[in-house]
Amino acid sequence: MSVTSTRATPAGPRPAQRGDGPDRRFTLSALADGGRVMTDAQIHAWLDEMGRREESHVERIAFRELDQWSFDDATGNLGHDSGRFFTVEGVTAHTGSPAHGVWRQPVIHQPEVGILGILVKEFDGVLHCLMQVKMEPGNINRLQLSPTVQATRSNFTTVHRGKTPLYLDHFTRPGGSTVLVDVLQSEQGSWFFHKRNRNMVVEVAGDLPVHEGFCWLTLGQLRRLLAVPDLVNMDSRSVLSCIRFTDPYGLGDLTGATALQVALRRSLAPGDAGALHTTVSLASRLNDTRLRHPLTARRIPLAEVPDWHRSADEIAREDGRFFRIVAVSVHSGNREVSSWTQPLLEPNGVGVVAFLARRIDGVLHVLLRTTLEPGCRDTAELGPTVQANPHDRLAPDPSDEDPPYLRYVLDAPRERIRYDVVQSEEGGRFHHARNRYVVVEVDDAFPAEVPPDFRWATLGQLMELHQHNGYVNMQARSLVACMHSLW
Repeated sequence: MSVTSTRATPAGPRPAQRGDGPDRRFTLSALADGGRVMTDAQIHAWLDEMGRREESHVERIAFRELDQWSFDDATGNLGHDSGRFFTVEGVTAHTGSPAHGVWRQPVIHQPEVGILGILVKEFDGVLHCLMQVKMEPGNINRLQLSPTVQATRSNFTTVHRGKTPLYLDHFTRPGGSTVLVDVLQSEQGSWFFHKRNRNMVVEVAGDLPVHEGFCWLTLGQLRRLLAVPDLVNMDSRSVLSCIRFTDPYGLGDLTGATALQVALRRSLAPGDAGALHTTVSLASRLNDTRLRHPLTARRIPLAEVPDWHRSADEIAREDGRFFRIVAVSVHSGNREVSSWTQPLLEPNGVGVVAFLARRIDGVLHVLLRTTLEPGCRDTAELGPTVQANPHDRLAPDPSDEDPPYLRYVLDAPRERIRYDVVQSEEGGRFHHARNRYVVVEVDDAFPAEVPPDFRWATLGQLMELHQHNGYVNMQARSLVACMHSLW
């Protein structure tokens, strides 16, 4: 792990006042030097204690040992007997370009819209987030910090015949609560087909019981925890990325801030302040790509996907690349259901998700790439500079070309790396899926002019785009959340 800038500790930002908007209140919480409910030291002690008490057990099993899951004789699709949760099917995709050909692969089809929701509440004038320590079967370390509610529609309608998720009513029937963030966001378009979740932040007033496994944390504490590998889970990062901050100048003491932190905080300014391009031009470039390079993708039977084979315990490519579908048996004491079996998608190695960053007129910009993926509902979204699995992309096959800037990231000198932490992806559908999240700051010699499918943007512009469905992909949103640990 490497987070190379020295964090400036704000000197007691004032409590929120009547009339403050959500952006300002979120920023004050992010600048808070500690929690009003738990100190940083108490958080780590509590996490250690929860880890010692965790008694879950996950083991790989053969497909024949799956309970209530089976392969369809006609299509070869793997699905649940209820017809709910998700299915493992095939997808075929092409851009119409002979150079790209047709791509076919397995994909997770989960047409339901789930809820990823964080409850917030003021303590001593500072917003705190109610976070949950949650076990997921695919987590490499079992327990990670999750949103207050993290549930598919099948979960919260109790198709599994288990308990209803705690605090669910605050998101499905807010009542007297105040919705601060509410936006549909996509998930990984290379592994899911048209998957979306409702990302929400809801403010509660009055007393709220805190159940075991939950705790109140400021956004400042969460920012610091984002420097810890495999702790703040993907769903939490997705919701946190949808929070808009205002320019922190004037809200906290910048004494001791590094030049990088000053540039990054300037980058948080809303709108197009200090930006090389307008937000409208970023959206226009994305829509232009969708028009000029349409990606046609449709679901097909899993049995019709070539170059993939099914054995007793996995569905995998014949050359072993990309990912495989496996089955697991799960036993857990802190979930709505105590035991179950299910399929999981297991990637082939640790991937790389990276931004190249550059200070332009004193404002930090990150380099976005328009990314086409077969499971993307709108064919393309704005992604990070690099989104790849080096184990696959740097294979000795001469027909493969490395993604632009991948080698630049992998060979970056340590003094240019601003963030470098391995983070887990969603553990409910993926098994030990992890990416190395990296931010590499380039110097002034790096050209501002970049290839047509790349574009420089500020974090403020990205936060604005996060308010809309289908603009920014999961990997870029997750990396934006990680970058908040730097300021």
